[in-house]
Amino acid sequence: MANTHHRITSISELHRLRGLPKPEHPLISVINFKDFKYLNADEPKSIINDFYSIALKRSPNAKMKYGQQSYDFDEGILFFIAPGQVFSVEGHGELQHSGWNLVIHPDFLWNTPLAKAIKQYEYFSYAANEALHLSEKEEDIIIGIFMKIEQEYQSNIDKFSAALIIAQLDLLLTYADRFYHRQFITRKITNHQILSRLEELLNTWFGSDDLANRGLPTVQYIADSLHVSPNYLSGLLKALTGISTQQHIHDKLIEKAKEKLSTTELSVSEIAYDLGFEHSQSFSKLFKAKTNLSPLDFRQSFN
Repeated sequence: MANTHHRITSISELHRLRGLPKPEHPLISVINFKDFKYLNADEPKSIINDFYSIALKRSPNAKMKYGQQSYDFDEGILFFIAPGQVFSVEGHGELQHSGWNLVIHPDFLWNTPLAKAIKQYEYFSYAANEALHLSEKEEDIIIGIFMKIEQEYQSNIDKFSAALIIAQLDLLLTYADRFYHRQFITRKITNHQILSRLEELLNTWFGSDDLANRGLPTVQYIADSLHVSPNYLSGLLKALTGISTQQHIHDKLIEKAKEKLSTTELSVSEIAYDLGFEHSQSFSKLFKAKTNLSPLDFRQSFN
């Protein structure tokens, strides 16, 4: 059983599973992790929720596996889990949690603009690979919003309640968006390590003698190799270099093409084929878009 996935279909089921009182609202709940109970060592480690989870968490003896990345919780981190995503938490001894978990069933967002907008936030796709590290001030902001949401659904429900909670949730997601983009700048060591690994990966790919068969690397392949999502990688690269992952791939391709045009006597068609293009016209069009010269004009500039 330890290796099976356990699907939690409702917020009421989550409360029962974790030894919590019945939720005060069936579709939304703010949970204090100190009240969170894990059942026993044999319970499934891999969990799938049918609802959104936004968690601010510390747990000194736990690690979380989400996507390709493991996290410890010594620092306050905020992470986002969309319905249907798989995650697991493992620890040494009895897990000791602190922090807060906001869970929202998609039905709560039904017929609101946020029902569609929440899917557009990048961190629900790349949180699997990159958690958000918060400063104390940022933590206070997030916890404050959690508390306002909890206060609202604990009050007497009226016709304004859902709209006020949606407004607070929208504010929370906007702050998270700001903090993520701040993280591109502040986590310089980690980010530049990714940039260095990208450069090494592209050099290895374009240094291969089998480009004709392999073709160009896809953005998905690059992201998977670097253990980040495509959205996160492109966002990071744009913040660091001003260009996307696809543009990095094309720039490396053009660099290789220039080398072949200036140091070999291969025809443009042969070079295009060697670089993985089925049609030389596609290669020539890309080369001119990047350099303002046709491949032949570039070659003649060396004569």
